[in-house]
Amino acid sequence: MQHTTTHLMQTYARQPVSFVRGQGALLWDTRGIEYLDAIAGVAVTNLGHAHPEIATAIAEQASLLLHTSNMFSIAWQERLGERLCALAGMERAFFCNSGAEANEAALKLARLHAHRLGVAQPQVLVMENSFHGRTFATLAATGNPAVHRGFEPLMPGFLRVPYDDINAVRTAAAATPGIVAVLVEPVQGEGGVRVASCEYLQRLRELCDEHGWLLMIDEVQTGMGRTGAWFGFQHAGVAPDVITLAKGLGNGFPIGACLARGEAAKLFSPGHHGSTFGGSPLACRIGCTVLDIMEREHISQHAAAMGERLLSGLRDRLRHQPNVVAIRGHGLMVGIETDAHCSELVGLALAKERLLISVTRGNTIRLLPPLIINAAQVDDIIGRVGRLLWN
Repeated sequence: MQHTTTHLMQTYARQPVSFVRGQGALLWDTRGIEYLDAIAGVAVTNLGHAHPEIATAIAEQASLLLHTSNMFSIAWQERLGERLCALAGMERAFFCNSGAEANEAALKLARLHAHRLGVAQPQVLVMENSFHGRTFATLAATGNPAVHRGFEPLMPGFLRVPYDDINAVRTAAAATPGIVAVLVEPVQGEGGVRVASCEYLQRLRELCDEHGWLLMIDEVQTGMGRTGAWFGFQHAGVAPDVITLAKGLGNGFPIGACLARGEAAKLFSPGHHGSTFGGSPLACRIGCTVLDIMEREHISQHAAAMGERLLSGLRDRLRHQPNVVAIRGHGLMVGIETDAHCSELVGLALAKERLLISVTRGNTIRLLPPLIINAAQVDDIIGRVGRLLWN
């Protein structure tokens, strides 16, 4: 029986399904019906549901130590910070509990950078159609008016320009004093799975160097192998000053991270920032276990191969579908843009195809399957999506 949500604040339009068990890319509901998961908790359970190695790490660490606070050294935090910095080309890490918190830390770094430069009214350059979170600062940085409504006035200090348009950035640089940083996603997931060109990210790096801005890249959804590399920015061969992570880092356990290098890595000092639960022994041991599995099983390379199979298969299957405007993606991050509002397809996919999908921007089906998905399951997603859109 489906539980009601009488005592829950109505912040979600929930589907009438409740899951009780998962394994890999599969889920089972309260009636024992099997579903194929093509969203992975919105790019979170990258290694699939109920991964035995992660379950063992959770159980072992829970029997040893859950929490001491950041007043003390935490060995698992040190290990995870060192490993993430090595993978990303960064120098220092701050651990928190979510992507929004990681982006808040990045934005506070931008403000400290501004104060060091003597900029009294700093501006962070952000992009149209972006999504960075729902806290007050990350909400203001987000480029979606729909999520702003009811929360105005928004926090000041953000200048918005079109995405993947380097000339717009140059124009803003010439017209606006006080810009101190750029915050950008390599792929706009919530914005319709729109992929920034490598040249765009490279030119952003050059402009940041020229003007003394921080290049801050939001890898909350794109990081941890989702695009076929450890981090989305690596496809462009650039070196950001700051990156933010969450989602797949804990495979379902809450953890976020803000990584920095160079002068940005030295901006925080004791008292500038903190988190009660951030970087706990449990969270960081899980993060280390995720890295162990990803490195041993070459998950990023597998995601690249499966992503190409998914993208090419969808393009072939849907090439004559008149309502499909575009199919785009990067690794296992795929969007199918339609010519009309299609949010109802989420419920239809559950009921008719036993498939979990999401719809973003109202008209784009977003597919974010677990990175451990196999070729047969990729082909199964293609078949189910094809039937969903043709019927």
